[in-house]
Amino acid sequence: MTKYAEPTLPVHQLTITWQAASLLLDYPDEALITRLDLINRAAAELPAALADPLRATAHELGSVDLPVLQQRYVDTFDNRRRHNLYLTYFAHGDTRRRGVALLRFKQTYLRSGFVLDDSELPDHLCVVLEYAATVDRHLGWRLLLDHRAGLELLRLALAEAGSAWHGAVRAITATLPPLAGDERAAIDRLAAEGPPQEEVGLTPYATPAFDPATQSLPMPTFPGARR
Repeated sequence: MTKYAEPTLPVHQLTITWQAASLLLDYPDEALITRLDLINRAAAELPAALADPLRATAHELGSVDLPVLQQRYVDTFDNRRRHNLYLTYFAHGDTRRRGVALLRFKQTYLRSGFVLDDSELPDHLCVVLEYAATVDRHLGWRLLLDHRAGLELLRLALAEAGSAWHGAVRAITATLPPLAGDERAAIDRLAAEGPPQEEVGLTPYATPAFDPATQSLPMPTFPGARR
């Protein structure tokens, strides 16, 4: 059985960080732009290692006209393999093994009574963050740790590209324990080789449609998900 490190940050700091990062990594729309100030205010409750990268992303997203920002989002996340927001893609690419990995995500959600229908892929980073922040922090934490190498590769790739979204992913990884030696080796291997490339006709990727609720710090809600 895999032994998991326990979180060291207070629960409310994990929740705020994961909620804010989930919103910032969503496809940008008018609703997100109006909530950037709210994200900045919520970040005041976080230590600098979490608050600063979230605020950096919020600032960059708010400084660009929305149509330009939307095009940059598509260019960043839809057209580059190392910028993928689907966590199982880093380990499995479009291979047959990825289907089993996706099933594991769904089974994990079901253990908490969180049902995601077939219109959504369960390994999208924003879905995982919502689940970890609002449904089951314990199991969500495990999913993030199990896909740590992919998260770190995403962070490094976004940093290398000078992406506005780098800060949001950097904040997520800052909530996790320090990297162990085998994790660093996995990251180095992914960086050198990239995800596997066997094509098997998986459902094409689509960014889940979010409808943020009006809460103190709103979370994306997904049409195919229910508690």
